Amino acid sequence: MQPSSPRRSILALSLLVALGLMGGCEQVGETGDLFFARFPHEAYAHGLEKAGLAETALGRAWIEASERAMAESVAVSLPFREVVFLDPAAPSALSYRFSLERGQQLAVDLRPQPGDTTRVFADLFIVDEDTTRPPRHTFSPADSLRQFTYNVKRTGDYLLRLQPELLRGGRYTVTVQTDASLFFPVVGTDSRAIRSYFGDSRDGGKRSHRGVDIFAPKRTPVVAAAEGMVTRVYERGLGGKVVWLSDGRGHRLYYAHLDTQLVRPNTRVHVGDTLGLIGNTGNAINTPSHLHFSVYTSGGAVDPFPFVHQPRERPPAVRADTTRLGQLARTAALKVNLQSTPEGTGPPLQELPHHTALRLLGSAGAWHRVRLPGGLTGYVPARHVEPLDRPLETLALETGRLVRAEATPNAPAIDSLSAGSPVELLALNGRFRYVQTSRNSTGWIEGNEE
Repeated sequence: MQPSSPRRSILALSLLVALGLMGGCEQVGETGDLFFARFPHEAYAHGLEKAGLAETALGRAWIEASERAMAESVAVSLPFREVVFLDPAAPSALSYRFSLERGQQLAVDLRPQPGDTTRVFADLFIVDEDTTRPPRHTFSPADSLRQFTYNVKRTGDYLLRLQPELLRGGRYTVTVQTDASLFFPVVGTDSRAIRSYFGDSRDGGKRSHRGVDIFAPKRTPVVAAAEGMVTRVYERGLGGKVVWLSDGRGHRLYYAHLDTQLVRPNTRVHVGDTLGLIGNTGNAINTPSHLHFSVYTSGGAVDPFPFVHQPRERPPAVRADTTRLGQLARTAALKVNLQSTPEGTGPPLQELPHHTALRLLGSAGAWHRVRLPGGLTGYVPARHVEPLDRPLETLALETGRLVRAEATPNAPAIDSLSAGSPVELLALNGRFRYVQTSRNSTGWIEGNEE
């Protein structure tokens, strides 16, 4: 039985989701095959199919928006912040591309306007080194979470996709940044106290450094960087007095050159518990006191710096005006470059003439994310954008015109104007003009009027 209307079916679908009837495992078709949703976005997309919406124009637009967002991801440097508008009336999605290092903790904050209960699906993908392969899904929070973290297990480029459910959306502040996944192991210091790094040459090039050296006064407390079990405590060899800690997540933490060990094997410890005191035992006997700290996995030692480095940079403040997001605006300079990122790097996507129409989709730093009438998106400096609150001029049409919903010849007509009708010119797009009629309707007319 076909749904009576897309909107009614969507409301019914939302009710099913709210009642938990669209779980990760459902019967599909008449053969009894099982569908196992790997993450909430996939479960929701399957729910659209089950409700008969995947083949409707609205359902297809939602699915296409998610695919387009992946193909048109915005490359950003972390930390990053953007205020975005996701139009409830038109299925939309967006994605960001950024680099992460193994050991970092990714932190995402999706902050809606007060009272907004819209579900927004967040999905993290890792980009395959073979660019012919699609990005691989690696993490999704529960779809009710507005804030989440992810401990990075592999260095590489990642995509974060955000998409609200059908017919929902609004204005959101998106913040993406990184932090340390481990507590800093030396009291009173941070990563600025690291003066020797992973991979540095040792013994005239005979071996490489398998950790980082954190310098601090002798007998400074050394603490557990993670909750876990002390597995070994001993004194010998290069490391001198040593403590090993297993965090239960596949990492073994190695503390060396201690002056004093204050724990015993098979002791359960919590983050921040004291394990010992800094010294210069072992082969550090002739160096200033420091902690040699290493992180080992089943594959051997890995660089511990991303695990313990706490970035001091804060996400850049949004300086562009966000009050008109979702509205049409126009370029306010003779020529404006449309850039692919809000950092303004790389060649421009397109040069926009004066008074080109733009839909404001977001604001990051001093830039606006915009969409042109033809669908191309990018960033322009906010100082080169102005609202449509005053007409450029008043025109008298020489011939009758159709007013269309979009700047294309085949777009639906929303009004009809006779010859001599006055219109107020608001913005331009190629041979199309965005106008307001004497009946206060707005839309696009084709052709030029002098």
